[in-house]
Amino acid sequence: MTPESVDILVDGRTVRARPGELLIEACERAGTYIPRFCHHSRMKPVGMCRMCIVEVDTGRGPALQPSCMLECSPGMTVDTESDLTKKTQDGVLEFLLINHPLDCPVCDKGGECPLQDQTMAFGPGESRFVEEKRHFEKPIPVNSNVHLDRERCILCDRCTRFAGEVAGDQLIHFMDRGGQTQVNTFPDQPFSSYFSGNTVQICPVGALTAAPYRFKARPWDLEEVESTSTLDSVGSRIAVQSSHDRVLRFLGLDADAVNWGWLSDKERFVFEAYDHEDRLAAPMLRGDALGNRMPGGDSLVAASWSEALSVVASTLVDVPGDRVAVLGGARMTNESQYAWAKLAKGVLGTDHVDAQLADGLPAEVLLSLPRATIDRACTPGGTIVLLGPDPKEELGALFLRLRHAIVHDGATLIELTPRRTGLSGHAAHSLRVTPGDAAGVVASLFGEGSPAGAGGLTADEIAAAAGTLAASVAAGSSITVLLGRPSLAESAGPVVDAALALHDYLPEATFLSLLRRGNVHGALDMGLAPGLLPGRAALADIGVVEGVWPTVPTTVGHDALGILRAAADGDIDVLFLLGADLLADVPDRQLAEEALAGAGTVVAVDLFGTDTVTQADVVLPAVASTELDGTFTNLEGRVSVVARKVNSPGTSRPDWAIAVELAEHLGVDLGFATVADVRTEIASVSPLHAAVTSEALVGSTREGILLEGGLVADRPLPTSVPGRDGYGLRLVVDRSMYDTGVFVAHSPSLAGLAPGTRAGMEPTDIARHGITEGEVIDLISSRGTIQVEVAADFGVTRGTVHLRANQPGACATVLIDAAAPVTEVRLGRR
Repeated sequence: MTPESVDILVDGRTVRARPGELLIEACERAGTYIPRFCHHSRMKPVGMCRMCIVEVDTGRGPALQPSCMLECSPGMTVDTESDLTKKTQDGVLEFLLINHPLDCPVCDKGGECPLQDQTMAFGPGESRFVEEKRHFEKPIPVNSNVHLDRERCILCDRCTRFAGEVAGDQLIHFMDRGGQTQVNTFPDQPFSSYFSGNTVQICPVGALTAAPYRFKARPWDLEEVESTSTLDSVGSRIAVQSSHDRVLRFLGLDADAVNWGWLSDKERFVFEAYDHEDRLAAPMLRGDALGNRMPGGDSLVAASWSEALSVVASTLVDVPGDRVAVLGGARMTNESQYAWAKLAKGVLGTDHVDAQLADGLPAEVLLSLPRATIDRACTPGGTIVLLGPDPKEELGALFLRLRHAIVHDGATLIELTPRRTGLSGHAAHSLRVTPGDAAGVVASLFGEGSPAGAGGLTADEIAAAAGTLAASVAAGSSITVLLGRPSLAESAGPVVDAALALHDYLPEATFLSLLRRGNVHGALDMGLAPGLLPGRAALADIGVVEGVWPTVPTTVGHDALGILRAAADGDIDVLFLLGADLLADVPDRQLAEEALAGAGTVVAVDLFGTDTVTQADVVLPAVASTELDGTFTNLEGRVSVVARKVNSPGTSRPDWAIAVELAEHLGVDLGFATVADVRTEIASVSPLHAAVTSEALVGSTREGILLEGGLVADRPLPTSVPGRDGYGLRLVVDRSMYDTGVFVAHSPSLAGLAPGTRAGMEPTDIARHGITEGEVIDLISSRGTIQVEVAADFGVTRGTVHLRANQPGACATVLIDAAAPVTEVRLGRR
């Protein structure tokens, strides 16, 4: 039986270590710091730098050993202060400094450099080396955002280990031999990883630097707060660092339950958008040719807040609640979402509210399924079923956690996806599922139906995956379903049917949502969804807000698709857009255009003048996540802090404050004047959030506060998917990490990285249709036609064609009919 702890002696005092714990980590946890360069707690030890050598006696007499490679054993005696230990560490540093340039005055790492710090604490007072140091061209860009200075590199292996071991992008390597050994990329193979910025953060010597931060500030000039990345739904913990009221960088923080300190480059460099000169700084109203500010005028003109809110309030007078709708809100904090939910449902009396933009899953389904945490999904030896989009493209930090679980901790992955993902190379079974066929595939996995109803998969493929699932159930292994929309061209219905079938067959399985849009899970918890009230309560549970909200709608409203259809039909007099870029985000481009044209008055609350915002009648500028305080709820239901670090541009205001002031113009007091007031009210109406108080958040760790509780909801009717006509192809549209979205487009380090639009087809389909790779063809659907270049893609399901959404060039969403379960396209030659 493995002991619960191991006692060792460190510098004369007893330290209780965990079984299998590395000596360097046990000592640090006990307050004894052993210097190191190559060691990183989230990567395997390699013992490259030898800086952590200490004198250790394991029963055979004292000897110098690298503490990063040595597991604690009973009775071990460690001396980190002996003369021999100090002399050895002094010598290691002298060797490391032989070729290291004296760049400290111009190095971005200066002031936060482990080599500087450890040389001062453990190294020689002067150098005995008088020969010429080695020289390399400096710096060289290994990609557009990361620069490499090979002269500074001490060959610690951190960057190369991260690239291969953590990210799986082995694009940066050791090259040459002896004194000329260097880290570099191969010719014409840049470090094109979504996660390259992490190598800058973990580099101990400034050999790797981030282009957006180079020569911007010194560490002692920076002020810092701990916050949460609101870019996607993972909720990665970050440090926001600023100087002179400008954010200069984001750094990943190690939250054990969430991101382990890793960030995608999109999360890391998106701060540039928050400081962009195109940020909205003042309200705007649409004015007529005479300059009169009024909805329906010719152009947007600047206005005061009082004037803009007065126009919105006067427009709302005499408008019944069922002709008002609210779309969006996933960009906002929990407090802002609650304020807008209270305004919409409790003041305006409308339940036509949806934070999702017709690209997600029904809230009642998500909240009624048993919920998993990231840690549960990544259980060593567990089983993961991917029924959703590619995590590498949409949820980068989660991808790194999942990859670690599969590659290093023995988790088993079964994919049910329409195309190859970033995890396919590590999957035990990768089943290519045609859009609309997922429920049939699930039934076949459990012996119901046949492979013929499983989208063309072979009996052997089905049997192998079924055997793995059966073995997992028999062993009592943890089973987690990663659930999301695999394709924007496939409606939510077929995915929901497959998810509910998995729940029926695997009642012990838990589900982790892959909805990607920022704080969308917080929005659902706050009631920004039809039929919901705060705290994951149903609209019928009016008691949760009784006496706190002035009113509550009595009938369940439209979801996003219903709202857009109603607006297109002229049945929405006032449409609020809360950070919602309909033309870019809604899968059905034609419906989005018709909704904007058909809505009476469009009020946009946003950060930028997107194509959608420029068509609004009233524009209200909001603040970014670095400019306000609040909380965020991630995809597992974990609440963490969002902290203000800088001031917002112009007169832009927090979203919750905009809701409060609009209510005041309507003669209603929402009842709060600060973020703390909003949080207190949320805790009073939502038992789920009773523990999420300001005091609890201050005392919480980086792990945040996990909310537990679900919703009891009726099971939706199955979706009927039409059969295939034999001539067309089913359309698959998904997202890439980089696109032309508003934040990427306004981040200079990210803009231009979008891969563009090409029609990916399985090679046999290309041959069957008599076309050639690289040919420009017409893709024709019932909605429209686009011209796009064909590319052979072995990762695409046969009988489908794959496009990326929101890319430069052809607009994929022109083809999608959101009312149809699947979208069929035909090919036309030009």
